Amino acid sequence: MQLKWLEWAKQIQAISQNGLAYSKDPYDIERFHQLRSLSLEIMNEYTGVETERIEGWFANEIGYATPKVDVRAVVFQEDRILLVKETIDGLWALPGGWADIGLTPSQIAVKEVREESGYEVEPIRLLAVLDKMCHPHPPSPFHVYKIFILCKLVGGEAKQSIETSETGFFPLDALPPLSTERNTESQIQAMYKAAADPLSPVIYD
Repeated sequence: MQLKWLEWAKQIQAISQNGLAYSKDPYDIERFHQLRSLSLEIMNEYTGVETERIEGWFANEIGYATPKVDVRAVVFQEDRILLVKETIDGLWALPGGWADIGLTPSQIAVKEVREESGYEVEPIRLLAVLDKMCHPHPPSPFHVYKIFILCKLVGGEAKQSIETSETGFFPLDALPPLSTERNTESQIQAMYKAAADPLSPVIYD
């Protein structure tokens, strides 16, 4: 699933970030800055995005480098799954987003459903923890773990938000065009299967 140049750029970026976080030797610090610059050059060469912009969202973090966490809520109404239409690309996704500091994964799932769809839900159980690089997502500058939490619909009503323009429940055989940056059809199929079996083990990787 992973492009080799992107994998190398992310690994070089992580090594440089970790080195800058812990190294005390001035010569090593200089070398880690050089490594960070090299990762930016690789990203610029293959994407055409300006180096300054890449540095802003790819090589501007400090501290030990760890994967980012994306939480997605899996909500059913009978045999239909809740999806929201993303304003950023006009495509559909499970409600969710980046994990927030100070909130548990289940709290994030509930919050994201409320904010993006207008519905109120209760978390039921963890369905999956997936590594984005192991699935057919578009290339991403970040290493991302995706957490899928089954939630029960308990109230609310459909509404738009800053991030979403439509909300709907869809059967598996009639899914709308998906935002594959956020979720893939195979992942949604797996969530259907896992949610249907209360004894299903958590899917991982």
